[in-house]
Amino acid sequence: MLLERKTAVLHGAGGPIGGAVARAFAREGARVFLTGRTREPLDAVATDIRSRGGTADIGVLDALDESDVDAFVDDIAAEAGSVDVSFNLIGFGDVQQPLMEIDVEDFTRPVATLLRSHFLTTRAAARHMVRRGSGVVLAFGGGGPHTLPNLGGLKVAFDALEGLRRQWACELGPHGVRVITVKTGGIPESIPTDFEGREAIEAQIVAHTLLRRAATLEDVGNAAVFAASDMAAAVTAADINITCGSVMD
Repeated sequence: MLLERKTAVLHGAGGPIGGAVARAFAREGARVFLTGRTREPLDAVATDIRSRGGTADIGVLDALDESDVDAFVDDIAAEAGSVDVSFNLIGFGDVQQPLMEIDVEDFTRPVATLLRSHFLTTRAAARHMVRRGSGVVLAFGGGGPHTLPNLGGLKVAFDALEGLRRQWACELGPHGVRVITVKTGGIPESIPTDFEGREAIEAQIVAHTLLRRAATLEDVGNAAVFAASDMAAAVTAADINITCGSVMD
């Protein structure tokens, strides 16, 4: 198993993408610590993992709260002996509207939320990773020159997150800590089935790909496992592109 004897912290693990990554990590032998603001979805993911023989623990916390994040990660390091992987997958409240129409608060919210949360969760984990001389920090989203109209602050937030990822990679690399983004072009499975317009969104995602399909939750989990494993030991300051060709590197 690729992540045997590793401890992984997943923030936002109650959502579809966070849950998929948690299940994949547990499948590969990691002990996973699941965090989120609501316990019920975390319980569902943990129960599924345990039913398959995996190990999962839960912490209800706000990934925007500095003291909560620091205390939770410190407790994990004390109990498990290490923090080997940190993956932030929280939702960030984006509103997708044209820039000429969007409210300034709706525009800035995803940028501020992503940057604050990722800064806090990365710093909390990195304190322990640096002491051990190893670790992996993962982000989800992906920046770059490609974009679409009417996304509000979504793509701006992803671009800002990539700037933060590069800065962390630069400062943590000499200590043996890798920092990687899993870049996505959209995961239709993560959209609620009762969401109006879901089929149109999926069709738009697929239409921009070269493989004529969208990435799945399983694809996300598998890519995250690879990035977190020693098989990717030479990969840092980079993204892993699972856009099915909708974004070319």
